[in-house]
Amino acid sequence: MHTILVIGGSRYFGKSLVTKARDAGHEVTVLNRGSSVPPAGVGHVVADRDDEEALRVALGPRGFDVVVDQVCYTPRQAAVARRVFAGRTGRYVMTSTMEVYDPATLPGRTAGGGRAPAAGPVPVPVTEDSLDLAHLLPTAPHTDPARAYAEQKRQAEAVFLREPAFPFVSVRTAHVLGGGREEFTGRLAHYVARIAAGTPVDVHAVPYATSFIHHREIAGLLYWAAGQSFTGPVNAASHGSLDVTGLCELAARRLGRRPRYRLVEQGAAASPFSFDRAYAMDNGRAAALGFGFGRVAEWLPGAITEAAEAAEATEG
Repeated sequence: MHTILVIGGSRYFGKSLVTKARDAGHEVTVLNRGSSVPPAGVGHVVADRDDEEALRVALGPRGFDVVVDQVCYTPRQAAVARRVFAGRTGRYVMTSTMEVYDPATLPGRTAGGGRAPAAGPVPVPVTEDSLDLAHLLPTAPHTDPARAYAEQKRQAEAVFLREPAFPFVSVRTAHVLGGGREEFTGRLAHYVARIAAGTPVDVHAVPYATSFIHHREIAGLLYWAAGQSFTGPVNAASHGSLDVTGLCELAARRLGRRPRYRLVEQGAAASPFSFDRAYAMDNGRAAALGFGFGRVAEWLPGAITEAAEAAEATEG
């Protein structure tokens, strides 16, 4: 049995992670600001992770075998966590994102002579060693929200990597789908609604494939990563990348409709998952370490059905 602290863990696959660890017999505690109560049998610490002193007081003398950080979005949050949990945990797992690889957001600057994250063409599918974040220079947040999200996640990883205070893992997750109403981003619902209504889907003329993972699969991978001994980044993506038109075709078959498309110019905004650049992920490291991934083609039709049923229930 391990003592596991989950920072966040209040919705979607975070909830699945918490219940999975609890049901396996681990002593699980959730840390959040009190906006939601964890499930039965799970401890609860109420604190604002951005308030370092309040976080220390709320934790008291407690330590944990593993901390799984679901909601580390900025380098400041990472710096607070690194200081507070130094000496309190034997392992720290941060939920990161595949957006750290997005070539549209990558800087080209490093410190100390390290390899630049954007140096040369990024191999596709993208491997973990495509980025050298330990030498990433701190930067101010970008004004564009999408670019800021990717850059802040890179910077957060870099904080843990530059001055290691404990064994650290960053799980760079692909686009998470499935769960019907639980999938709060509404990205899959976007396609279901448009195709059902006969509304054109905005796509690039030559959309690139991207990576996906089922919500229960990423919960399982985070739980698995918490119990392993490896460190560093690991990509989390189901086998088989898919472009936006392939996604639309699957949705159309479920809905009994033909998808309609409207082309957008290179560099222009399009529907979710339509990309004019390549950065689908290679999941070889996690697979070699022993995690068994599913296939997008096997679980995505069911996720589309869930999204369609959720939409039908809302309309009813």
